[in-house]
Amino acid sequence: MRIEWFGQSAFRLDGGGKTVFIDPFGIPGEALAKRGMSFDYPPIEGVEADLVLITHEHFDHNAAEAVGGDPAVIRSTAGKLDSPVGEVVAVASEHDPHAGTERGPNSIFVFTLDGLRVCHFGDFGQSSLRDEQADAIGSVDVVLVPVGAGPTIGPQQATEIAARLGAHWIVPMHYRTPMISFLEPADEFLALHENVVRCHTPSFETGDTEGVVVPAPPSR
Repeated sequence: MRIEWFGQSAFRLDGGGKTVFIDPFGIPGEALAKRGMSFDYPPIEGVEADLVLITHEHFDHNAAEAVGGDPAVIRSTAGKLDSPVGEVVAVASEHDPHAGTERGPNSIFVFTLDGLRVCHFGDFGQSSLRDEQADAIGSVDVVLVPVGAGPTIGPQQATEIAARLGAHWIVPMHYRTPMISFLEPADEFLALHENVVRCHTPSFETGDTEGVVVPAPPSR
């Protein structure tokens, strides 16, 4: 499977003749700039997919229109759903530690692509992963997990979740890079792991490596 990071929580996964795009972001509005925050990842353009997954309805996660190819779109939901890549399990969760009352709901998506079980946590912000959520997710091969704290979980929680799910490939996301001015950097998360692979490009092949894999952030 080929995994490409577009920044923030946006990924394109290619494998088995299918493409899944998760959490494509839109263009930030003036409100972000007025808060003194920058978001300078390159726009998502010229990409196609069979399936688009939207974990929640914030601008940096919900721009399904940025992805071409007439994909099926599953957004902001929960349940077991049919899709072009087979069953998708959408696990209900929250964007904050106060039952979603601060930042709303968040979907954790689980699906199989090219024989690998993938789990994308979106903007998971609960104080912990509940047992019933872990049971619904099950064991996974690849976990894409936020590590930048603030509106989501931080390094320690992300590490514990990845270990609990038995992931072979752990891909950090939603953290500060030179392209954005908010969230915390991934350094503290990476310091908790011995097997860290830093990529020179935004993409990697799962057959090439294993452990904590850090794609290079895209740049303009």
